Amino acid sequence: MTQRLGRYGLDTGRPWVMGILNLTPDSFSDGGLVRGIDAARARAQQLQAQGADIIDVGGESTRPGAEAVSPEEETHRVLPVLEALQDLGLPLSLDSRRPQVVAAAMKIGIDMVNDVTGFRDAGMQALLGTIRDAGCAVCVMHMQGEPQTMQQAPQYADVVTEVFGFLQQQQQHLLACGFRADQIFLDPGFGFGKTLAHNLALLQALPQLSAGSQLLVGLSRKSLIAALLGRDAPVRERLAGSLAAVLYAAQQGARIVRVHDVQETADALRVWQGLSSSFHMRSL
Repeated sequence: MTQRLGRYGLDTGRPWVMGILNLTPDSFSDGGLVRGIDAARARAQQLQAQGADIIDVGGESTRPGAEAVSPEEETHRVLPVLEALQDLGLPLSLDSRRPQVVAAAMKIGIDMVNDVTGFRDAGMQALLGTIRDAGCAVCVMHMQGEPQTMQQAPQYADVVTEVFGFLQQQQQHLLACGFRADQIFLDPGFGFGKTLAHNLALLQALPQLSAGSQLLVGLSRKSLIAALLGRDAPVRERLAGSLAAVLYAAQQGARIVRVHDVQETADALRVWQGLSSSFHMRSL
């Protein structure tokens, strides 16, 4: 079976791999690696060849402590690349919290709006009708605070109740605005205003959220991986831990996994599915 994601249909028989295409000089893992339109197109084609189902294009780093960029600078970074990727043949997600950038990108062609602030901004709220009518998917993420300060002292009375409550409230609002349920994805926002304990509590509770929602999970190379490894592993040494986290998220019902290491993730998911199917057949 297939499901629409913007202009494209994707196989629903497995989790979808979202490949990260950062056009930023300061992202925590791959900032500055993609410079210029030709390099961005080549990287997107590489991600596609490696098994990406979706390309997530971002022009502003939202890592802890990142400085905000102007909407004009973000637009300058992402619009030419989105134009260059229109013939790629894959859904294009725009990772942006800026209504000006989203509105401009929609005129070019995108298939998902991935908003780290969860569509709380009044400008983003005003765009919801346009996004809905265009058939774009939306990803609502939870973030406590702002990127500059979110990891300084995050606090919750009950992190699962508060995060899931916000996501489900936004989901209900989007449904009331006329979005189809299959257009909406929820992201707990691992590492966005959360301690290791908060992240672990949310991971353990993922089945609770996936029971009535489509989940997008981003764990790739994040600091919680280093914490679980028990050493201060640099981002380039977090692959094995990231793959373990992706497989755990998939087992808990994640529909989309957002990753840097596409080929390794696609391979790991393929083997996991093959083993799961094999064991299931043997038990019949």
